[in-house]
Amino acid sequence: MDDFDLIVSSFKSEYGVSIYSEDFKKMTWAEFSSLLCGLGADTPLARTAQIRLENDENVLKNFTSSQHKIRNKWRSRTANKRTQADINTALHDFEMIFANM
Repeated sequence: MDDFDLIVSSFKSEYGVSIYSEDFKKMTWAEFSSLLCGLGADTPLARTAQIRLENDENVLKNFTSSQHKIRNKWRSRTANKRTQADINTALHDFEMIFANM
């Protein structure tokens, strides 16, 4: 999973939980999924997702070179693998996750 490091750091910053701890290893998939969906907008995973999905030209003009690199890498990696329907579904899913935060 390409974003595993982002998930690890996001869980640590949001919940103070180490994914490598014994307690975490006992966590059910349902609990993990709930915590993942509940990550705040200021976590590394959420910030990266926001960069990847940004399409507002005014916002993009103010991106740093690092942000452009993150966005371009994601877009080039996913462009040839997804249909427009897949993209619309993923965007809707992300919107719903962020709306519920």
